[in-house]
Amino acid sequence: MDCPICGSDNIEILNSKQKTTKKKFTEEYLLKCEDCGHVYRNIISLKKPRPYRLIISEQDKSHKTTIDLSPSDNLKVGDTLLSDLGQVEVTGIEIGDRRVNKSKLEDVDTIWASSVEIPARIGFSVDLHGEVDSYKLDLERDFEIALGDIIKLDKHIVKVHVIKTQERKLTSGFAKAGVIKRVYSKPVKFNNYDYDLTRNIFKKTK
Repeated sequence: MDCPICGSDNIEILNSKQKTTKKKFTEEYLLKCEDCGHVYRNIISLKKPRPYRLIISEQDKSHKTTIDLSPSDNLKVGDTLLSDLGQVEVTGIEIGDRRVNKSKLEDVDTIWASSVEIPARIGFSVDLHGEVDSYKLDLERDFEIALGDIIKLDKHIVKVHVIKTQERKLTSGFAKAGVIKRVYSKPVKFNNYDYDLTRNIFKKTK
């Protein structure tokens, strides 16, 4: 709604009115630019919300529901939505048999998401030179794990050397638990460590 004369976004709303039809919601504004004084109208027309199929992942479970969204809006992976099962983060967008990272909602068939109101469950592997101990950990979604961290886990003290996220493998930097799929580590031969995740073990899987 920037001023078409001077481009300023310092705008005063003088009046507004709404109109609803079966398929569209229209809002008309009478605006005044406070920088140059120009008065003009702006009309916003949106398609009325309709239900979209929503599949929400909660750790090892999935819930199928629907969410009402306007087909005029855009959606991308990483967006946060408020569903009837709480706040969720979009992890996938399905159009036909394809998965995309972003789309206009009118083209979308199914939205895949994960709950952001429960702890993240991540995999954690300890490489024992040919054998692997694997764990499932429940962590706060904002908890950060960095490459090179020294961690106590169960009977092991290990160093993180790879982090696999929903998007890629990391060999440097850090990631938050909310996007981590699995952490790969190797034992070290000293007893000092940065932090202990033993109490966060949900189960040992191997």
